[in-house]
Amino acid sequence: MQPHEMADWVALPDLSDDDRCRAAEAFYALMKTRHSCRLFSDKPVPRDIIEAAIRTAGTAPSGANHQPWFFSVIGDGEVKAALREAAEEEERAFYDGKAGDAWLGALRPLGTDADKPYLSTAPYLIVVFGQRKGGLHPDERHQNYYITESVGIATGLLLASLHSAGLATLTHTPNPMRFLNKLCGRPADEKPMMIVVVGHAAKGATIPAHALIKKSLDDISNWL
Repeated sequence: MQPHEMADWVALPDLSDDDRCRAAEAFYALMKTRHSCRLFSDKPVPRDIIEAAIRTAGTAPSGANHQPWFFSVIGDGEVKAALREAAEEEERAFYDGKAGDAWLGALRPLGTDADKPYLSTAPYLIVVFGQRKGGLHPDERHQNYYITESVGIATGLLLASLHSAGLATLTHTPNPMRFLNKLCGRPADEKPMMIVVVGHAAKGATIPAHALIKKSLDDISNWL
């Protein structure tokens, strides 16, 4: 397609307002059951599910349609172990004082610490990268725009897709994350944004009560 060419509009579902309301409420009912999981089993997950979720993430809107994301999927046990070792080294520094008292205090109700067994137990780790250079086609090296916003939207779709498939997820962000470029064989101009841990919740897995507290509609929106 040449620049400025127009494609036919893809028709959206022709629903009644009642059907749209029901669909919106049904999606909300599904997504409000999504919670971060920190206790995973090693039960295998079919690769097809992960691929479908990544394809869903790839439908996200992005600056200039450059689609500045890359998803590196780690399923190999040795690579997961290496990632865990590197991540826990950064986490120990974080919890030993690098984070500061305020940040550690905010995390305390969640009960997190430097030990991250899920990084080697869960069947898949998806490392999400933001690409500073790229374009619509793989060999292009143009400036990308709104990278953080675009990758954030895509990751949200990834999480929603994985949850709709009945899988547990967790977003993990060791700081710094530059070791992930080398581990995943990604170029230096790509920025690791987060690790999405994917799998089945371990038997008896629980959720911190603090994580169940969600702001009300009035707290997160207004109407003008």
